[in-house]
Amino acid sequence: MTEELEEQLTTIEAHSLCQLARCSSTEELEQWRVAVMGRRGKLSVILRSLPNLDPSTRPVIGALANQTKVRLEAALDKRKYFLLNQPSDVELADKDRIDVTLPSRSIKSGSHHPTTQIVKEISEAFATMGFQTIEGPEVELDSYNFQKLNIPLDHPARDMWNSLWIKQETSDQNSSLLLRTHTSPMQVRVMENNAPPIRVLVPGKAYRYEATDATHEWQFTQIEGLAVDKNITFANLKATLEEFAQRIFGDQRRTRFRCDFFPFVEPGAEMSIDCFRCDGEGCRVCGNSGWIEILGAGMVHPEVLKGVGYDPGVYTGFAFGMGAERISMLRHGIDDIRHFHLNDLRFLRQFA
Repeated sequence: MTEELEEQLTTIEAHSLCQLARCSSTEELEQWRVAVMGRRGKLSVILRSLPNLDPSTRPVIGALANQTKVRLEAALDKRKYFLLNQPSDVELADKDRIDVTLPSRSIKSGSHHPTTQIVKEISEAFATMGFQTIEGPEVELDSYNFQKLNIPLDHPARDMWNSLWIKQETSDQNSSLLLRTHTSPMQVRVMENNAPPIRVLVPGKAYRYEATDATHEWQFTQIEGLAVDKNITFANLKATLEEFAQRIFGDQRRTRFRCDFFPFVEPGAEMSIDCFRCDGEGCRVCGNSGWIEILGAGMVHPEVLKGVGYDPGVYTGFAFGMGAERISMLRHGIDDIRHFHLNDLRFLRQFA
């Protein structure tokens, strides 16, 4: 008798769960509940027959019947929750429908990085003065980065550049590699492969091992310029750079040249412009001096010309170098060079 009732309860549970899974509305769920657990339901009939069972059988069948009832009630609650939270066919149809009257999403367009923008603008300014823009290798030989620019091995002038060397198993110092510390090596490379007249502009990345702060970065963009021809004088250098400054910073800008030292030019100079914030009166931007330094320049050293096979008695030239980020910082009032490398969209979108 016990085995028969156990099998009957198992059959009722399995059959009822199959029927429950086919219920698709709350009305059908109620009908199922009445048929299984209602007053005259299949499970209720067995529960009402428990008092008539043998006392030794009653506890076993009673426990099994109650467990079956608990499982069926849990299944009923789960099915009811599913049906109540399932979207209707109408809702699904509305969800899948495309409302063609809604406005479309705006297309977001990208823009050039501020460094790219200023490099392009500077290149265009010099292009109108006959300068051709070229590029060079970022991994450079010691001979081009230093020696052919009048900076011999173990010369103290090398301390001006905190170099990042690339380790090599070689004893030949001439073939030692480093990340270029400036774009000036292209002066030599261009002159070695071209006869005068030469007018080139060389933008590119440069690298120096130094601490990062608001005005210094270990990686930055430098723009080198070179002009070589017969009868080029310092007056040509001044006129060229004055024209550049006025095109970038405004027609009213004044320039000032002061002596400076660079091993590959003689004489060397730094060029400043009168402060565009205070018009030379003195303010926080210019350190109350009225002037802002923007680049270094000078006449190409005769030893550099000799090294590439030019006769310094026939040809002369000038060279200059500037930091692209510094020019952009001055143009736009940016107070920290690190903004150029943080990829912060809030900063970059201002130049879109």
